[in-house]
Amino acid sequence: MTEEANRSGQPEEQRPEGRPGEEVDEPGWEVDPEDERGVAVVAALGKQLRMRRKRAGFSAIQFGRAIGYGEDHVYKVEAGTRIPRPDYLDKADRVLKAQGLIIVMKEDVAQARYPKKVRELAKLESKAVELLSYGSHNLYGALQTEEYARALLKTWRPAYSPNQLERMLSARVARQSIFTRSPAPELSFVQEQVTLERPVGDRDVLRRQLQHLLVLTELPHVEIQVMPTDRANHPGTGGRIGVLKFPDGTAIGRSDGWANGRPVSDPKQLRILELRYGIIRAQALTPGESVAFIKQLLGET
Repeated sequence: MTEEANRSGQPEEQRPEGRPGEEVDEPGWEVDPEDERGVAVVAALGKQLRMRRKRAGFSAIQFGRAIGYGEDHVYKVEAGTRIPRPDYLDKADRVLKAQGLIIVMKEDVAQARYPKKVRELAKLESKAVELLSYGSHNLYGALQTEEYARALLKTWRPAYSPNQLERMLSARVARQSIFTRSPAPELSFVQEQVTLERPVGDRDVLRRQLQHLLVLTELPHVEIQVMPTDRANHPGTGGRIGVLKFPDGTAIGRSDGWANGRPVSDPKQLRILELRYGIIRAQALTPGESVAFIKQLLGET
């Protein structure tokens, strides 16, 4: 008999799938095999949990019952194929009397949920003291509500798998922490008019998204400006522009129409992006005019 069958007293195929209501196979919590760092973090944690569980004298099913998860879920976490939820780690730390040595890994484990590229962007955002963003097709990711982001991500082709979709969504929502950081970074967004008018999801989703933007405009360190469609000549026709500036005076930027869309950090290239952004910002509606415009759109939706 296998170790699993011996512990549960049942053949492996008859093992319980978890307690009622437990979302053992909920998408978004699988480990991305192409993310080497994420794989390593979750695998290391799984080995630690398995070692501590066995040292404490718990079988997998006993441990699962103690923390409110199914036996299969425990095995998946310990095998490094399932990313544990924060409450899983909280309960495991308490039950296994780890004195915080499991909880301390929560941040690294949470990062493993996010796609590598998005994780790197979020890390840069978390360090920035100033952000400049011009959006020509979609709202900047951190500006999006969860339901708007979900609807937008569902439009992409080829379509994301359920697991990919949940990973992308959780990462996008986590980036909203940039608005509540202390000290607060200076955030400037210029959005093309069409990005505020396209009914992504449906009209109700758009309406709640516009209301969310109005809430953000009340923050003293946030400016949101609208670029009217009738502005015939501005240097944003090449696509998105983004610049992040850091405390040490360095910066990184990118534009769809510059350096093949790759991030750049050379001062000369950054000056060109800032020049373009400055012209765009000057040609857009003022922050006050933009608030009035968004309110007008709300009255029409």
